[in-house]
Formats: sequence, C-alpha cells, structure tokens
Amino acid sequence: MRLPLDASPGFCHSPPLQSPLFNAEIGDEMTSFGTLLFTWAKGRLVGTDTNGNRYYVERSAPKGQRAKRWVVYNGQAEGSAVPSEWHAWLHYTTEKPLTDMPRQPWQKPHAANPTGTSGAYLPPGHDLMGGKRERATGDYEAWHP
Repeated sequence: MRLPLDASPGFCHSPPLQSPLFNAEIGDEMTSFGTLLFTWAKGRLVGTDTNGNRYYVERSAPKGQRAKRWVVYNGQAEGSAVPSEWHAWLHYTTEKPLTDMPRQPWQKPHAANPTGTSGAYLPPGHDLMGGKRERATGDYEAWHP
C-alpha cells in the first residue's frame, strides 16, 4: 500500500521534505518514498548527467552479490531519458560510466523518446494533423490476383 507522502507514519505533521531527491511539487514522478529512504540509507552518489538525473550505487553489497545501481530522475521517471554512457553503467556493461569518453562527431546529443507527448512525430494524414493527406501521384499500382 502506498501512502501519500504527507500522511506517512512519523511524518504526519512534518513539513515537506527538502532534498535534491525530492520535490514536493512533482511528488511521485521524481521518486517514491521507499526509493528516497533506500538512497539515503544505502546509496552513494556516483554522478549526474546533463539532464540532472542522479546515479547511485549501493555502498556495500551483500556477500556474493554485485552492488545495486539505480537512477533518481530529475523530473518524471522515463527510462529513455538515460544517456547511453550511463545506460551502459546501470546495466553492468561497464565498471565506470563512460562520461570521460570523447564524443564522436557523428554522435547526436541524447534526447528522450517523445512518443506519447506533444513532441511526437505525426505524419501527414494523422488524425491529429487534420486527417488529410495528398492524393497518390499515380505511381502506385494495386496488386490484382
């Protein structure tokens, strides 16, 4: 069961938490209360990316297990907002984030996937673009069995 942040046990009459991990205006979009507590208790900040996302690793892993890695998003939690250099580190592909690697001239700056947002691509003829498109030019010939 999830409790509202202002109604959780021990914090019933406390002012909102002030922390770089928590923004009262955003609330659950940024991080859950459980993630906040886990981060405070067991997390060590590894770094931040250009979007302001903060990356953590567990201070001490249980014996025989690898240390957990996680991200606290700056704003809404969106997996595609993680740049590739941090994605590789989060998924244990690399020991350290690839932030020191020089960018190649052909690499574009990272952008989150805009699908489902107002920034998504809508082709001509899409219902939200008026539903009208240009007529076919006549170079298409339907197949007849």
